[in-house]
Amino acid sequence: MIQIDDKLISEDIFSEEFVCNLTKCKGACCVEGDVGAPLDKDELVILDNIYDKIKPYLTEAGIKALDEQGTWTTDPMDGMYVTPMIEDAECAYVTFDDRGITKCGIEKAYEDGAIDWQKPISCHLYPIRVTDYSTFSALNYHEWPICNDACTLGKELQVPVYKFLKTPLTRKYGEDFYTTLSDVAEEWKKEYGK
Repeated sequence: MIQIDDKLISEDIFSEEFVCNLTKCKGACCVEGDVGAPLDKDELVILDNIYDKIKPYLTEAGIKALDEQGTWTTDPMDGMYVTPMIEDAECAYVTFDDRGITKCGIEKAYEDGAIDWQKPISCHLYPIRVTDYSTFSALNYHEWPICNDACTLGKELQVPVYKFLKTPLTRKYGEDFYTTLSDVAEEWKKEYGK
């Protein structure tokens, strides 16, 4: 682990390579799993406030799930805030394009200029998972077999996780943090040869 300010960063974020390959996985990360996407507490109000604007971008099943469960819910195992799911399958905010690839209805509304919030930061940061503790945050690389094609493409293109996630890391922690992270990654690469 490497420390930058109050963040502990797994070295896997420097060593592992990753580029989403939606043509292969079809966005399975929005469909697989036993709970919805993790949410920060400040995102709950955002979801409540933007719901009417994103509703036209959602599926009928998604709207039904959100009307029944609310714009967010809690994980019954640990009480964490998460996005609701459609019948314990895909995220309620999911849509599908004509090729069957999963898209985020929130992000589509953002791309159209209907809202000014892109999507939950946990989705944007994936495959990094952030765990907040009382005095620090831990940033870890999350391995999931459904992302094997993203790992393969990342290796082919030689894109480490932290470079793939430049935009969301900057969105979450700011440009100064990302610049420092990049500098640390370059030093790490010199020392460990990857």
